Amino acid sequence: MTATSLTYFAIAAAQGAFKNVTVSERTAQAFADGSWILAIVYIVVALGGLAALVTLSGLVLIYVERKLAAHFQCRLGPMRVGWHGIFQTVADAVKLLLKEDVIPEKADKAMHLLAPFLSMMATVMVLGVLPYSPILQITDINIGVLFVTAVSGFGVMGILLGGWSSNNKWSMVGAMRAGAQIISYEISATLALLVVVLFSGSLSLAEIVQSQDAGWWIWRANGVGFVSFIIFVIAVTAEINRTPFDIPEGESELAAGFHTEYSGLRFSFFFLAEFINMFVVSGMTATLFLGGWMPFHIGAWAGFNGFMDLIPPVLWFTGKTSVVIFLIMWFRWTFPRLRVDQLMYLEWKVLLPIGFVNLFAAAVVVLYNLYPFPILVP
Repeated sequence: MTATSLTYFAIAAAQGAFKNVTVSERTAQAFADGSWILAIVYIVVALGGLAALVTLSGLVLIYVERKLAAHFQCRLGPMRVGWHGIFQTVADAVKLLLKEDVIPEKADKAMHLLAPFLSMMATVMVLGVLPYSPILQITDINIGVLFVTAVSGFGVMGILLGGWSSNNKWSMVGAMRAGAQIISYEISATLALLVVVLFSGSLSLAEIVQSQDAGWWIWRANGVGFVSFIIFVIAVTAEINRTPFDIPEGESELAAGFHTEYSGLRFSFFFLAEFINMFVVSGMTATLFLGGWMPFHIGAWAGFNGFMDLIPPVLWFTGKTSVVIFLIMWFRWTFPRLRVDQLMYLEWKVLLPIGFVNLFAAAVVVLYNLYPFPILVP
């Protein structure tokens, strides 16, 4: 991409007149123009960027969580490997790569080896459709919300397969708990997603972001948006097995849960998938409820809004995602772990009824035009 193109994109973004251009669209255009080399470059850059995002976000999030946990508990956390321990996560990754990979003698070896890759694959597929900025999105699917819901649900197959293939009853119990928990809370998360779909009038993630040009859905959806935001954050926290919903990994009962029999590189895949999933659900929260890469505007404050437009869209997305990540980490070091009966009660007796009522209220608001703000369908 030329410097002139980049300058145009920057000016267009600052003026709020940006058309979303994905990497897949630029690749298709390059093929149509006969620029095979440019098209291949786009593909290589997209795959390389995706790999870098998975690697760096995993390393950074693990380090950030360890430091946050330390400060919540009035201690220092990693301090020895690098300045303030910034290379501690790298050292841990090297250690996991060099550890012996042990497979139980009576395990289903093929399925045992496949399970962690299934968990990672589901996560990476979602990263490919998130709109990080108007020009930083690999592909925009017109059924993006449906795609994310389907692929996220597919990720549980890796957990179930890992527990079953290990030939360990404790791993199996952990896998069954995880499956029941993830599938249950996915219902509430989907109900919250549908509220945003109703107001935005689209399943495309890029169009959902653009529909929030006049205001973010967390406050602009006449109350039901805020309720959906709360339900979604709770539900996705449970979906990624984070405290207080980490029953599948209850150390006192299961040793390590569904990945008890995993070691070395394959254990690191499960561990990394958990942290990348935290980035994915936080990015989805920012996209659906917090305007994604859209800047923060206040009414007719032209000067303030103009200054906000100068901040690059990717920084807006990163900042909003980071806030949600901090919130999820805060949960972990604040709330005690729920019992399995409490966990299921919260979903089936509390969140699910509220989610259905909230979805019905959103449908009434949209159908009868009961909101004070205009809804812009892209």
